[in-house]
Amino acid sequence: MKVLITGANGLLGQHLVQKLLQQQFSVVATSKGPNRLPFDESEHFRYRSMDITDELTIEQVMEQEKPDVVVHSAAMTQVDECEKNPELCEKVNVYGTTQLLVDAEAHSKYIIYLSTDFVFDGLNGMYREDDDLRPINFYGFTKMQAEAIMHTSEIPWAIVRTCLVYGNPLQGTRSNIVNWVRENLQEGKPIKVVSDQLRTPTYVGDLAQGIVEMIKRTSTGIFHLSGKEQLTPLQMALRTADHFSLDKSLITEVTADTFTQPAKRPPKTGFDISKAEKELDFKPGSFEEGLAAMGETGVA
Repeated sequence: MKVLITGANGLLGQHLVQKLLQQQFSVVATSKGPNRLPFDESEHFRYRSMDITDELTIEQVMEQEKPDVVVHSAAMTQVDECEKNPELCEKVNVYGTTQLLVDAEAHSKYIIYLSTDFVFDGLNGMYREDDDLRPINFYGFTKMQAEAIMHTSEIPWAIVRTCLVYGNPLQGTRSNIVNWVRENLQEGKPIKVVSDQLRTPTYVGDLAQGIVEMIKRTSTGIFHLSGKEQLTPLQMALRTADHFSLDKSLITEVTADTFTQPAKRPPKTGFDISKAEKELDFKPGSFEEGLAAMGETGVA
């Protein structure tokens, strides 16, 4: 089975490529720009440069590769940049998704779309798959639009919503909250971390394996894939400092009002993952297990 992944240079994309190759899938990794994946071209792996806003290139790649499965993880995800540059955000997250789906309907059998907890307003938290969508920033609005596009698919489709993904990249320096905390504390730099937001942080290896299980089952519909623990960024930072024996006194507790940010953040998200546990046998580890998998310096 051949799987094409968009956004393959990203944190999730890298780990998903790795897991699929380990489990004997053929993988076509695509991303904007050059290959940043630590895998050699082979019978089962190749990289294609593909900008999700370039309709002609998408059409050419999809027609040439004819993947059985498409996993669409490419997106403009910098929340403040989306707020400041809504036209580009919409071009990437909405129009890019539309074009990819058109070509997937012509050449593929199944498509998975990666979405976010930011499609919710953050008033309640621990959201289920059928809860109402009420995004409070432009990024979340475009992801909601793209989800609606997936619902029109003429081939089997699934939407995966996830939340605050962390882990080590296989190659490169793409940051996330855990690496940001660890790197700053290792360098003795003080950091300010909010305590008035709640999430269910997701270890990237768990997320990637959940998607692999969906591919194996051709699971359709909407799935929430995240960790089980609801934590504030401050709690994550303190636990990260403890795990890596770093100086917690460098961490200052603040609220979201401390920062001037163009985009609002939902205060309380996090997911009920009981559907994924039941239908996919999804078993995410604890936050501490995710930290342990990252290791002191290694990649996992």
